[in-house]
Amino acid sequence: MQISRHYASLPERFSSALAPRPFRNPQLVALNEPLATRLGLDTHWLCQKDGLAFLSQGQRPDGAPPVAMAYAGHQFGHFVPSLGDGRAMLVGELTDRQDKVWDLHLKGSGPTPFSRRGDGHAALGPVLREYLVSEAMAALGIPTTRALAALTTGENVVRETLMPGGVIARVASTHVRVGTFQFFAARQDREGLTLLVDHVIERLYPELADSPNRALALLNAVVDRQARLIAQWMLVGFIHGVMNTDNMSIAGETIDFGPCAFLDSYDPGKVFSFIDQNGRYAYGQQPDMALWNLGRLAEALLPCIDADTDHAVSLATDTLSRFDSIFGEAYLSGWRRKLGLFSEGRTDTTLISRLLTMMHRDEADFTLTFRHLNTVARTDDTTGFLAQFKDREAATSWLQSWKERLDTEDQTADERFALMQASNPRIIPRNHRIEAAIKSALTGDYTLFYQLAAALARPFEDADDGLDLPPASNEHVRNTFCGT
Repeated sequence: MQISRHYASLPERFSSALAPRPFRNPQLVALNEPLATRLGLDTHWLCQKDGLAFLSQGQRPDGAPPVAMAYAGHQFGHFVPSLGDGRAMLVGELTDRQDKVWDLHLKGSGPTPFSRRGDGHAALGPVLREYLVSEAMAALGIPTTRALAALTTGENVVRETLMPGGVIARVASTHVRVGTFQFFAARQDREGLTLLVDHVIERLYPELADSPNRALALLNAVVDRQARLIAQWMLVGFIHGVMNTDNMSIAGETIDFGPCAFLDSYDPGKVFSFIDQNGRYAYGQQPDMALWNLGRLAEALLPCIDADTDHAVSLATDTLSRFDSIFGEAYLSGWRRKLGLFSEGRTDTTLISRLLTMMHRDEADFTLTFRHLNTVARTDDTTGFLAQFKDREAATSWLQSWKERLDTEDQTADERFALMQASNPRIIPRNHRIEAAIKSALTGDYTLFYQLAAALARPFEDADDGLDLPPASNEHVRNTFCGT
């Protein structure tokens, strides 16, 4: 195991060293063995006492302490100058077998100087949710933090009632956030901002090392990654639920899966998060909110972009203006793949818009609509697709327009089906399935959790397990919660 303390070696104001209290009886619920092996970790050791201490409280073999990272953030539009890891810790950086460096980060590991009257712990339910959804995102090919392990602590936490405690060990390219830059900007700490820019470029964007304006180059790179990430979210119906600036990774990876959810029926205004009362982070709002967050990153970086504030604002504004075109290109090309299109057509946006309008009006299931469209592409069997719509006549008319568009291309039905099959997943982490797995797990039965995790690891493969079915009328999940 190669583990370093690169971030922890930055000046003290970047993080706080921790001495976490051992848990009473930490036990593994799930260990991501392929990921552990890639990271050079001994899976047998991870299951033993020292390994469990490593995964649950960050107890490293070299004795070096974990740290809580400092950051600020806009939470639902309101700036909080000091947040930080209130129930989490950075254990260190692991180097995998391909020489890629990953943060090892624990959530639910106990109180820190940033806990703000919280207990620093996590209930088991949110731990299992993050494990399932983050690994599902990875299997879907979407940049994300990865779940290394989920553990119970042998202790209860107090929420509305007593609940079993849990810890998730996750890895990511970094846990530096937009809010990390805001932390130093709020303190007018130009040196801290410069050190952070240098750290992020060295770690994530080494190709920018010789840029004449490193801060501006970094902003440009983050705009690019974030625009493409949000497009990928939209194409699978993912709703993050809490897109605060402290939950936006500077690496362009999906991070912090508290009240997240996936669409069942298509609705651009859909909100699941119980705390998002005004729909700030609704499904269709996510591109705008990502750009808003990037604007806050640009503001934080202004002193590093140029000493002349007006010139810095002009340069940053030009960089932010690229977001819409990058997002639009990634989004539209993704939709073409979902519809089995290999080329660009001038009527494509109209074709896509017509379909989404019908889906919204008829409450069509987002995932199943496209999976059934795969079948139409290969066999001309329209039964499953049309069953998603109340207005069959309108849906049939759309299918005719779609087939006319397909006829402008030379690909075979098999080639088109292969493209669509790899673009339209059979299964997503449906909210009611996750809640059922968690409810069962809280009784000590993890069967549903393991079944769901296994199915989500192969989202594009056909299977007859029933886990892809949408909720029945009595199974709808109306709200999700942060779990803090």
